[in-house]
Amino acid sequence: MPRSIIHLDMDAFYPAVEVLDNPELKGKPVIVGGSKERGVVSSASYEARKFGVHSAQPMATAIRLCPNGIFLPARMYRYKEVSKQVFEIFHCFTPLVEPLSIDEAFLDVTGARRLLGDAVEIAKKIKRMVFEEPGLTVSAGVAPSKFVAKIASDMEKPDGLTVVPPDKVREFLDPLHIKKMWGVGKVTQRALAQLNIHTFKDLSQIRVEVLERKFGKHGAKMYALAMGIDDRDVEPEHETKSIGHEQTFMKDIMELDDAKKELLALANKVAGRMRREEVSGKTVSLKVKYNDFKQITRAATLPKPTDDGFEIYSVACRLLEKTEVGKRPVRLIGISLSQLSFLGAGEQLSLFNRDQSSQKRKELNIALDSILEKHGEKSVRPATLISNK
Repeated sequence: MPRSIIHLDMDAFYPAVEVLDNPELKGKPVIVGGSKERGVVSSASYEARKFGVHSAQPMATAIRLCPNGIFLPARMYRYKEVSKQVFEIFHCFTPLVEPLSIDEAFLDVTGARRLLGDAVEIAKKIKRMVFEEPGLTVSAGVAPSKFVAKIASDMEKPDGLTVVPPDKVREFLDPLHIKKMWGVGKVTQRALAQLNIHTFKDLSQIRVEVLERKFGKHGAKMYALAMGIDDRDVEPEHETKSIGHEQTFMKDIMELDDAKKELLALANKVAGRMRREEVSGKTVSLKVKYNDFKQITRAATLPKPTDDGFEIYSVACRLLEKTEVGKRPVRLIGISLSQLSFLGAGEQLSLFNRDQSSQKRKELNIALDSILEKHGEKSVRPATLISNK
């Protein structure tokens, strides 16, 4: 029996949430992203996309292309709230929901067809519920595989529904440009063009041995996808690999002390998020991007997991000594923790409370988290982060 896979992709999600909260923005070019000087576009409404604005574009470029656009900072806490509502709707139809991002997911509804109707009917019901409850639109692709469903969902945006029956997969894929295939960037496109391959059909007509000689294993994967072959399952459980924060600066950081202040703020943000998600981590990674865009990372692994901001900060400062921060202008700094474990997992409790300072820090962190939750992230800060100006 062919599988029934639905790929669901929220339409211009961040701007759509902004319009949801402020209906006066409806029909206007809304652009969500970082600072106008150094930030990048996170997402743009379809009205803004008509001017050539797109995600990952420098905000300065977006301003030049769309000077009358409405530029807003990202409100991740709000987007996560709405995302949770949307994913709760997805889970009403099947437990097999694989999140790809905050606004995108695969659903395997093969087992739900007997109770809820065929996959097309299920997709229509989901679209209707998302529109009626959170008040947003979502585009859907229905196909027998994840690969084809994802391509299909992008065909009729916004608010689209594209269906590819099992016996029409090749008919759907053949005319498409090869750039729509996962893992085929500009370099691979140029290499394929040298073989006179521009469409899925062109690729499917080349002997797989030729592709393997030129591209290795990736050549065989591309050939299979061009034939519409994708047996990957929808995987509902994706373990978080790391938690982190990074900051791009409006002006390059020149002094080591300034970099350490930024590290302290980032360490506290990372620690707060880890405690909210009830995880701790062993490996602290420091990311530094210099003003020439050269990027480096440094990492250190702790004896046991932590969710304490001061401990994370201390390790990050030691890692900072292995960089050229203070000698070269710095554009971006980031901290992340990996080797995550859930609260209490694998932790052996001592019969005696030998580490009273550690216990006091845990109690302090709980108190600080409570204050921050009630009064916002600026209500309590280390003294060193308070400007004297």
